Amino acid sequence: MSTNLLGEPPATELPEDTAARAALDEGTDAADVARAHPTYSLAWALLAERALDEGRDLDAYAYARVGYHRGLDSLRRSGWRGHGPVPWEHTPNRGFLRALAALAKAAGSIGEADEAERCSAFLAESSATAAKELGLAG
Repeated sequence: MSTNLLGEPPATELPEDTAARAALDEGTDAADVARAHPTYSLAWALLAERALDEGRDLDAYAYARVGYHRGLDSLRRSGWRGHGPVPWEHTPNRGFLRALAALAKAAGSIGEADEAERCSAFLAESSATAAKELGLAG
């Protein structure tokens, strides 16, 4: 292992919730997955993305906010200390990153510009790849 001379913390990689992931992969609706696995950020992110696609911005904001906070809880349990990379390349991180992107978009759609900017910046700082993949790269 190499030493990071810039002092950046190591990347945080969340564990996968294999039961929740399997349910989604089997075609279970994200709402049912969220009910059965309420700590699983990807289910909340999917609900938020669906709501955004359907023009339900307040619903999207609420779903994304839950997914974001559940993701923060998971990150902290995994050793994250408030900053540092959360790589998109590690698939289990994508639920948190997608919830964060959805929160930025939903906040923007309801006129909460400061929150949209904060979430977009947080996403880019966590993973530039995620910001690009999710359409929020500056």
